[in-house]
Amino acid sequence: MRTIYIEIDEQSEIPLYLQLANQIIRAIATGEAMPYEPLPSGRALAGDLGINMHTVNKAYHYLEDKQFIQVLPKSGAIIHPAARRQATQEEKEDISNRLQPIIDEAKCLQLTDDEIYQLIKGEKI
Repeated sequence: MRTIYIEIDEQSEIPLYLQLANQIIRAIATGEAMPYEPLPSGRALAGDLGINMHTVNKAYHYLEDKQFIQVLPKSGAIIHPAARRQATQEEKEDISNRLQPIIDEAKCLQLTDDEIYQLIKGEKI
């Protein structure tokens, strides 16, 4: 099992479970975490991060609902075999709905379309 670097910011406005989930999604997106790769148990990850086990379980359930991980009975969690897949129309609409307020805010702050595109690609501006 490769190690995914996860950093939790307890001062952030983003809930801890979502910080954890987002970082696992990023690891999948960048190829740092591959299909079928096992994830640490909820108890082990909670201990490593210094957070409550229920927070890890909430993140894992969130990721399972979105089909990024698969929780196997008595075996633990793995990266879902189809974690990187073609998005459904519903998933595209959901992403669009979540991105639109951020894009609107960026435009209010006079970021150019090119700068917004750079941010979407994960580049610094």
